[in-house]
Amino acid sequence: MQFGIFTVGDVTTDPTTGRTPSEHERITATVAIAKKAEEVGLDVFATGQHHNPPFVAPANPPVLLASIAAQTERILLSTSTTLITTTDPVRIAEDYAMLQHLSNGRVDLMMGRGNTGPVYPWFGKDIREGISLAVENYALLHRLWREEIVDWQGNHRTPLQGYTSTPRPLDGIPPFVWHGSIRSPEIAEQAAYYGDGFFSNHIFWPASHTRQMVQLYRRRFEHYGHGSADQAIVGLGGQVFMRRNSQDAVREFRPYFDNAPVYGHGPSLEEFTRQTPLTVGSPQEVIERTLSFREYAGDYQRQLWLMDHAGLPLGTVLEQLDLLGEEVVPVLRKEFAALKPAHVPDAPTHAGLLAAREQTAGTTDTRTLEEAS
Repeated sequence: MQFGIFTVGDVTTDPTTGRTPSEHERITATVAIAKKAEEVGLDVFATGQHHNPPFVAPANPPVLLASIAAQTERILLSTSTTLITTTDPVRIAEDYAMLQHLSNGRVDLMMGRGNTGPVYPWFGKDIREGISLAVENYALLHRLWREEIVDWQGNHRTPLQGYTSTPRPLDGIPPFVWHGSIRSPEIAEQAAYYGDGFFSNHIFWPASHTRQMVQLYRRRFEHYGHGSADQAIVGLGGQVFMRRNSQDAVREFRPYFDNAPVYGHGPSLEEFTRQTPLTVGSPQEVIERTLSFREYAGDYQRQLWLMDHAGLPLGTVLEQLDLLGEEVVPVLRKEFAALKPAHVPDAPTHAGLLAAREQTAGTTDTRTLEEAS
């Protein structure tokens, strides 16, 4: 199982000091956070994609992740949203294949539609066609990474004739793709159709909703013949803030929660923690809450947390990562590993996909020799 963090890259005033970081400070802090995530032993760093204030760091994920790739050695770099609706799939194919080479395979993607309506007209798209864009654009991207020469005609971009996307995927293996959705069953269906992963970033939703979405994806994954329902590749989002004493965590995090750009001035901290995966408390409480996700999502492969938002200063975020890496993740690794049945696959990686292909090729070669003899 993979454990990591994701960022939304918001530039938010610290409500306890009144200080707002500059865009430059926020971007460089994001790189520092990714490097710290590797240092404390996390598996994944992921960034969203936004094109509007107050978000800045993820405006161009391939550039950010390429910089992080050059300064790290092990951590897997991902997107927590690649806007498949408003980003040209040809551009995605090129950019992330290049990142795959630069990072020696340490990259995967999470496709999503995003939750910011004005982005669509900024890139010449109509939000009313969001699902259609997501389905058609990904169908093209899927082919661009798997076919040397592509002829294409659809409804949302100019046709392609004899087009070859370069560079080609590393070792001929495209980056693994997750499809992220909070509310759209069509996206769960899309993930199941291709046998890709499904990421339910349920940070704003109750467990009952997440259960429905994940179960739908699992059923359809099995329907399309990719394996049994419990072998489907599932990821979950979450949010945590920790101090060794629960009361200290609540007291310190409350002003950040109350003024957060996404959910501030809405439900109380207590209401929100009851109704969503947000956990504010001790490391042990985070462990217990995270283990409970398995009750409604089943055995899953990736757990990401949001930890650097709402104006939290860099020093505080780095302290949070120390607690996560030293006290939380080692326990979760052990507990989840003990619970996972042997037939449930691990989280996909480039090395794992390459080994699986070579094993399949070896089996095929053996059968061919036996048939010839």
